[in-house]
Amino acid sequence: MSKIFHLTGQLCGAAEVLGFSPTEAWVVEGKLTYRNPALPPQPRGGGLDPVVNLDPVAAPDNLDPVEMTELRGYIYPGLLDAHTHPGLTHTATPPSDEEIRQRLETHRSLGVTQIIDCGGHRNPNVARREGDTKVVHCGRHIARPKRYIRNLATEIEPEDLPRVALEQLACSDGWIKLVGDWVDRSLGDQADLLPMWPRQVLRETFDEVHRAGGRVTVHTFARETIDDLLYAGVDAIEHGAGMAPDQVIEVARRGIRVTPTVRQVSEFPWYAAQAGKYPIYARRMLAMAVRRGVFLERLWDSGVPLVMGSDSSVDLSEKNLAVELLYAVAAGMDSSLAMRAASWQGRRVAGFTTWEEGAGADFVVYAGNPEIDITEVSRPVAVLVDGLLAPGE
Repeated sequence: MSKIFHLTGQLCGAAEVLGFSPTEAWVVEGKLTYRNPALPPQPRGGGLDPVVNLDPVAAPDNLDPVEMTELRGYIYPGLLDAHTHPGLTHTATPPSDEEIRQRLETHRSLGVTQIIDCGGHRNPNVARREGDTKVVHCGRHIARPKRYIRNLATEIEPEDLPRVALEQLACSDGWIKLVGDWVDRSLGDQADLLPMWPRQVLRETFDEVHRAGGRVTVHTFARETIDDLLYAGVDAIEHGAGMAPDQVIEVARRGIRVTPTVRQVSEFPWYAAQAGKYPIYARRMLAMAVRRGVFLERLWDSGVPLVMGSDSSVDLSEKNLAVELLYAVAAGMDSSLAMRAASWQGRRVAGFTTWEEGAGADFVVYAGNPEIDITEVSRPVAVLVDGLLAPGE
């Protein structure tokens, strides 16, 4: 038997993507369509109460038997976590296949059907199974010795950056992840967040990656780093909380994607408290935490291509995309904007499908409206990945 899903209720974001407002859609053989496959939908219930009905529906005599599943509620293209690390551990031992699968299952259980793995020891796609959350892997972090978290990065000197960037690109899914700045403890009580790479080396490296068909995303918090990244031709920015207003405008003008990781920045007071020997660094961290709401508003108002990311790894159960959206709303982001950035608009920014005819059927269904109550995002009633329901849904 083939399987068909009938999507009804609120098809959130479809009008903005398509230019018209469909009231229903179908999933046939894992693909989205607006063409009724000649199986009359069975009305069940009223309003927007979610319905997941697995009863087979009789087909006309000239069609093969079909199992119809009706999904009703607030339906969004599957959420995108644009900054997470399912292939990473904080030790020298990479995660096992089972650990990676458990993390992908956790993402899926929260309606996240697509992730960008922003640096890890292993490419999660080696462990991913059919129906698991989809992954774009960015290779392993690249940093300088003693200028990043222990065990996480490939540590090199600047002269090796072009070569190592291409090596990481070869084992990634078209992206590499660079650490752009980190506290330089060698400066003693003058230590601060400082750029990690000479700007000309960045330019040479980014040019090499682009010629090879790849793209570059960079971890950065320091305002000083942003100008170097703009000079070098960066494709995406992770965090970016230290950007000045004029830099935000230029990032928007160039269409550079930004993942603000609001929860991570909200924890900066803790990092500052641990940095008693480095008062300059501590003050900078505190200032970014205080300004996080203003920064988020500036990104949106300036038209920066915005996506949402949890910056999670081994702590995914406590620090996931649902939590990130709660922090973003608490920082002043409107719930509707948060959902747009996490779902259909963020997916389009990152190059993933949404409501297009024939697109892979990646959707999440909610009983209540997360644009009114953002906590709904942690309670999906159904999740589809390529037209497959998770077991038990």
